[in-house]
Amino acid sequence: MAKINVQNTEITVLSVEEQDYISLTDMANAKDGESRAADIIKNWIRARYALEFLGTWEQIKNPDFKVVEFNHFRMQAGLPSFVLSVSEWIEKTNATGIIVKKGKYGGTYAHKDIAFEFGSAISVPFKLYLITEFQRLKEEEQKLSGWSAKRELAKLNYHIHTDAIKHNLIPAELSPAQVSVVYASEADVLNVALFGVTAKQWREINPDLKGNIRDYATINELICLSNMENLNAVFINEKLPQKERLIKLNKIAIQQMSILQDVEKRKLLK
Repeated sequence: MAKINVQNTEITVLSVEEQDYISLTDMANAKDGESRAADIIKNWIRARYALEFLGTWEQIKNPDFKVVEFNHFRMQAGLPSFVLSVSEWIEKTNATGIIVKKGKYGGTYAHKDIAFEFGSAISVPFKLYLITEFQRLKEEEQKLSGWSAKRELAKLNYHIHTDAIKHNLIPAELSPAQVSVVYASEADVLNVALFGVTAKQWREINPDLKGNIRDYATINELICLSNMENLNAVFINEKLPQKERLIKLNKIAIQQMSILQDVEKRKLLK
């Protein structure tokens, strides 16, 4: 939930299934006050141009939209006797562009595309200010998201070194017994070269952990793993036997992880 201020009116913005929905109730309050907000929305939704817009949006965005019921409403639009509420529109057509929320942030909300269109019912200047403030909100969210990601990455890089005992940053050289084993999965060739175990062996060692060995890899290990995947593809094209590829990849993993660890140490010292 976020708030934007449009011409001295506080407008609520909700995230619903990763989509932005703007409070039509708050927007309507900007015109005639809270007492008439519901009437403004009801009068808008029953207008022919509004119904055409809503129906077209739903047909583009909503595969479950009931077009037959929409056509029924459209035929009645404009008649003096035609009355339509938001709840009835949602119930009859299975619309998703407008929703009704109860509770602390209760009211009628619409997808940003629809909310911008509804802004015209308030006033053209209000609509333009709404779009401007909404865009500013999205830009601020992107900046915060980028800052947060960098901060978390810095934390992870730091823990790679402080938890060096816990994490095997530099792979051990494979024993002759490990090299002699033929691994059926090429993914396990990479796992053994970097982590020293197959996916199955890791699960047996860590029965209480969810996911797989790569879910618990450090950032440096994932970087190294990505490089090794590309190199393994080259080695396969060169017809190198699996045993020979495994030895090469293990040496590469040791070298690359050592380099990555040294780079991270220098960063921490700065």
